[in-house]
Amino acid sequence: MPVSGKDVRKIADLARLSLADTDLPAITEQMNSILAHMDVLTRVDTTSVGATDNVPGKGMTLRDDRVAPIPMNTTAPLLAPDSRDGFILVPRLATHEDA
Repeated sequence: MPVSGKDVRKIADLARLSLADTDLPAITEQMNSILAHMDVLTRVDTTSVGATDNVPGKGMTLRDDRVAPIPMNTTAPLLAPDSRDGFILVPRLATHEDA
């Protein structure tokens, strides 16, 4: 079922999208192309395709929920010229007095 420019405008308003009048014909054409493709997909015969979303006896393989520490090969003093308590100190870029 093709959409009209009025339909596209309403969809854009519902989605709170700004739509220029010059873009309306192109977007209407694109939406109609998408809907035509969806129409083709709905006509595909899937009667011989078995259900694969719920295979009996098998479930999703899950991994353990565990947090591994992130190894640090070096310490903060070796990463930067100035550090304190394991944190890297950087110079202030701007102050309120400069603004």
